[in-house]
Amino acid sequence: MSEVTDLIDSFKAGKLTLDELAHRFRMRQWPATTPPPPSSYLEMAALAQEDPRPAVTNSYDEVTAAYAHGDLTREEYDLLSEAVLEAARTEDQGH
Repeated sequence: MSEVTDLIDSFKAGKLTLDELAHRFRMRQWPATTPPPPSSYLEMAALAQEDPRPAVTNSYDEVTAAYAHGDLTREEYDLLSEAVLEAARTEDQGH
């Protein structure tokens, strides 16, 4: 289990409200899940032959997986996605 999964589970169990969960998501740091773009056509061709990348633990990937598994409604997923985006913006601004 990861912190993100634990937080979502706490929300689903009624231990956290959606607003509390979103607040926690805004306050945490989120690891990058997208690799850097290829720097050449040869690298691009090599990447095209690879398997899809695995999910990154404690990342937005786990929020998306919870939605895909039906653990979050569309509205919950949208609100939490916005919270993750706000956290990334704050981190980019160095706050």
